[in-house]
Amino acid sequence: MKLQRKNRLRATALGVIAVSSALALTACGSDNNSGSGSTGGTGGTASGAASNVKCDGAKGQVLASGSSAQKNAMDLWVKNYMASCKDAQINYKSSSSGEGIVAFTQGTVAFAGSDSPLKPEQVADSKKVCTGGGQGINLPMVGGPIAIGFHVEGVDSLVLDAPTLAKIFNGKITKWNDEAIAKLNQGVKLPDLAIQAFHRSEDSGTTENLTKYLSATAKSDWTYAPAKKWAAPGGQAASGSAGVAAQVKQTNGAIGYFELSYASSQSIKTVDINTGASAPVKASSANASTAIAAAKIAGTGKDLALKLDYTTKADNAYPIVLVTYEVACDKGNKAATLPAVKSFLSYAASADGQKLLTDASYAPIPAEINAKVIETINSLS
Repeated sequence: MKLQRKNRLRATALGVIAVSSALALTACGSDNNSGSGSTGGTGGTASGAASNVKCDGAKGQVLASGSSAQKNAMDLWVKNYMASCKDAQINYKSSSSGEGIVAFTQGTVAFAGSDSPLKPEQVADSKKVCTGGGQGINLPMVGGPIAIGFHVEGVDSLVLDAPTLAKIFNGKITKWNDEAIAKLNQGVKLPDLAIQAFHRSEDSGTTENLTKYLSATAKSDWTYAPAKKWAAPGGQAASGSAGVAAQVKQTNGAIGYFELSYASSQSIKTVDINTGASAPVKASSANASTAIAAAKIAGTGKDLALKLDYTTKADNAYPIVLVTYEVACDKGNKAATLPAVKSFLSYAASADGQKLLTDASYAPIPAEINAKVIETINSLS
């Protein structure tokens, strides 16, 4: 019966992924079948947020791929941008940060989305495709909380801290009425129910950011190095943030991690985190922004990689956050796609583009950092 259940879960996850991919393609228009103007009409269905798009001669098809964390934001940006710039097509494939970086360093995409900045060896690889002495750089574009979603029938709110969360995800806490969970949720009737923890099956920047948080805040309970690949034993794997969210939504006893936009769109309850602040902190765009605002630029030159503080105890600062970077060549971009890449990324980083993030349960990049992003995009060559 357990084998049948696992097979059933895998099949459902694959179905959700297929639907998600189809929706992504729909949002991008039929860009594999036509030359331009595939969104139709002069105004299309784009919101007023697209009113200040500057096309700047952008044309042709731009291929990009990577982070599924930013998929919902990217869908909005692509829809609005293509309604204004009818000669340009942005085709973003939502896969994973790891796959996006591989595609970028192999030269098959013009830019990639990654929830973690490039590692030194990836920068070295990028120099093979960024001609003329160029290299890949990190442009922070999307912020947001990594929500810890749960599905426990009869439980509407839940508080966890880092050590308890670590023990849940490494299989040391296996029941929802465990003493450690009960201590954090006094007055809540917790069932004698097995915990089913879900994690990402593929290399994921979301996984890396969650494990950075656990490594920084629960060192004795989480002994695995932060990484895109899930390292802890046990649990069940699903592909993409959409796959993990789908499993949590349909499985009583489930817990998993994904961007807040997936929880909001599917009405999945999320955990409040006890950080040591005056009150447990909810996963919200505003609370994520509070945490991200304290980030420091760690990159050099045109690289704008950020250093996040996962150990914050500030009030209303949600600590499990990620920043998704668009990874592009600082110079040596392909001439055929450079105008569209700069035009599209400029829109995403603009006040209009960033405003869409809050509406979609993400967090805008802090203004001081975002000003440097815009300046860097303008300098791409």
